[in-house]
Amino acid sequence: MVRMDDNQVRAILRSIRTIASVGLSANPARPSYGVAYYLQSQGYHVVPVNPTVSEALGEKAYPELTAVPEKIDVVQMFRRPEDTPPIVEQAIKVGAKVVWLQEATLPPEAVKMAEEAGLQVVMERCMMQEHRRLIGPGVVEWRRGQQ
Repeated sequence: MVRMDDNQVRAILRSIRTIASVGLSANPARPSYGVAYYLQSQGYHVVPVNPTVSEALGEKAYPELTAVPEKIDVVQMFRRPEDTPPIVEQAIKVGAKVVWLQEATLPPEAVKMAEEAGLQVVMERCMMQEHRRLIGPGVVEWRRGQQ
């Protein structure tokens, strides 16, 4: 696994449209909500994937990636690294282009599985922070606990 440089991450952020956010909470106080709120405000279509919620950010939630009825560009994970290999398997099944783990690393076997299937892997980077840094901040700001 070669760590992506800024140009590669910028290219991903500019080329994607639909982000399936696995583990997205409906609770505005949770970091996953804030990141997804920001990304949604920047024009991305964020699809919540969480079996414990029916909707988040005004979007219908799905229990797993394979239940999402539309094309997914990025699978963003708000899960512990040890919980991610089955999510990577589903990302491959649905034809995602990128798996993105927020500020953590995937287990080596999950990285290998994703890369062998042709997916790009972004780890140890927050998608919101990277968007702000590489593309530019949006008008809408999120603060923990704000709806």
